Amino acid sequence: MTKSAKPSFNRRAFLAGTAAMLGTPALAQDVNGAGTVEIERDISAAVRRNISSFRSLDWHPYFSNLSKGAILVDTTSRALHYWSEDGRTYKLYPTSVPLTDDLTRRGRTSIVLKDPEPDWRPTPSMKIRNPEWPDYVGPGPDNPLGTRAMHLSWTYYRIHGTHDTRKIGRRSSNGCIGLYNQHIEELYQLAEVGTQVLLI
Repeated sequence: MTKSAKPSFNRRAFLAGTAAMLGTPALAQDVNGAGTVEIERDISAAVRRNISSFRSLDWHPYFSNLSKGAILVDTTSRALHYWSEDGRTYKLYPTSVPLTDDLTRRGRTSIVLKDPEPDWRPTPSMKIRNPEWPDYVGPGPDNPLGTRAMHLSWTYYRIHGTHDTRKIGRRSSNGCIGLYNQHIEELYQLAEVGTQVLLI
């Protein structure tokens, strides 16, 4: 059996892909060298704009134990931290957070339901603010809750994926915490019903 070749890292392609993810497709098209510095500068500015700080944390200041695992959502840094019950697994994900302080709920809660194929209905207050929104969106790629959702004990509040990746790293939600679909799918496998959650 022959060892597979190690994939090469194409820096220009990476920068272009990252630029496209951050909403700068015009810069992403220039991958032949001339626009590399410009792409890097634009990515740096976008990251500063979208995520105020992004660093790993220790769980001890926030939880007395890791029973059933723990999730900390920092709405200031726009990041979600996850620790497994045995403390061996730690994950850090960028998130979207609520648009305003009025929509932001903070405190302790827990995961009460895991939904592998979420459907979506706007809450009554969301419908008042956005009357043009549909009354219902079924499971699928265009669902505002993405590919997975985990309900919190607070009514209408969830940690979920999103079909609109531009929202990640921004104040953009109506109260929920959003993750890239690939991240919510990973977190969905790690977290369980009963996992403790703290929003700060």
